[in-house]
Amino acid sequence: MLSGINIEATVKLAQALTIPVIASGGLGSMADIEQLCAVEDEGIEGVICGRAIYSGDLDFVQAQAQADELGAA
Repeated sequence: MLSGINIEATVKLAQALTIPVIASGGLGSMADIEQLCAVEDEGIEGVICGRAIYSGDLDFVQAQAQADELGAA
């Protein structure tokens, strides 16, 4: 929790599936958002960020703006 997304495993999962993947487990900072946006084309459609928002570690509005800027939906 809040320790960072396992990007490598998430990408491998997305590559093995034919449906979009929503990353979960560990999101804790804007760096995680940026890393996920960098691999969006691998089939990663979104991320669950509940605890990071609840704890104040992530500002949702700022995270969405950053994702939009990086070309993510």
